[in-house]
Amino acid sequence: MTDFPPSMIRLITLFIAAVAQLVAQPIDLRLPTENHHLFTGEPERFYMYVDRNFEGQTSQPWQAGSFGFVRTAVRKGDQVILTKFHEGIDILPIKRDSNGSPLDLVSSIAAGRVVHISPLAGRSNYGKYVVVEHQWEDSLIYSLYAHLAEITCAPGDSVNAGSLLGRMGYTGAGITRVRAHVHLELAMMTSLRYDEWSKTNGMGVNSHGIFNGMNLIGTDVARFFLEHKANPNLKFSEFILNSPTYFKVTVPVREMPDFAKRHPWIVLPGSDAPSSWEIGLTATGMPTSFTPSQRKVSAPILTSVRPSTIPHRLLTRNLVNGEGNTAVLTQSGLKLISLLTDQFPSPTLNDPKNSR
Repeated sequence: MTDFPPSMIRLITLFIAAVAQLVAQPIDLRLPTENHHLFTGEPERFYMYVDRNFEGQTSQPWQAGSFGFVRTAVRKGDQVILTKFHEGIDILPIKRDSNGSPLDLVSSIAAGRVVHISPLAGRSNYGKYVVVEHQWEDSLIYSLYAHLAEITCAPGDSVNAGSLLGRMGYTGAGITRVRAHVHLELAMMTSLRYDEWSKTNGMGVNSHGIFNGMNLIGTDVARFFLEHKANPNLKFSEFILNSPTYFKVTVPVREMPDFAKRHPWIVLPGSDAPSSWEIGLTATGMPTSFTPSQRKVSAPILTSVRPSTIPHRLLTRNLVNGEGNTAVLTQSGLKLISLLTDQFPSPTLNDPKNSR
């Protein structure tokens, strides 16, 4: 065994300590514009409203600019359910010119690297948009900035929190000058084989490769900002693992799915020699856990669901159907599971049991 001199041992110790300190450093997280009303308790000054006409009543709820099921009201008995999922948040402008066009600059929420820009507004409902890749806890996490008027960065650019990406606008489907805003998402990449999945499932022309918005599965970015402000040491992994699971699906896959390999902190203890994997998902379809299981299944099967008196399809963007504690994966749910597990083509509803 080689004996290192004390000076070398000290250098090694200092290096290990420095690396450990670097790894433990909290995320420098910043809102993408000068609009900080998320933190002032004035959400109506932070979120861009949506025009709503429901049962003859018109309104402009700011809530429709937040994350989650915040749009398209449906009445079920004496309850009004919002059923359309909004995967990001819409931040309204602070400054406008004499014509009403926004002047707000849009910057990166954290350090990372620009990996995709879409400078042609007509190629996506996002209009002109930018994707930044962040390396957090041995995982690659993505922020997306949409409806920009102009893009001032390029793929490959290294950015810090606050680095300029472009200017707010109103490019993209259904966005007017009056409702100009930046749409912000914080997401995990579903599959590195998205283009293949897209072609298999007849999704049409894909101009964005793996950075297509359908391949970036968003989390509640506003809640992450608020919880991170309250606890600057909050890790992204903790935030995801503590997100509420709505349903679980067991899939006939023995090897660890690539999604789990790319997000190792999402893997929970389980069987050492799995016959399948049980995936926990939120109501919006965001994975919260991957657990190795010895349960033998021949096709994806829904193994648990949160009981509800409201039809599950209204609460899960039609990923799950049924009521109470009985549910079944829909075709949309099966397609999501196939993308998460890289199992192409997608299973069909005629496959063996996919319900509990």
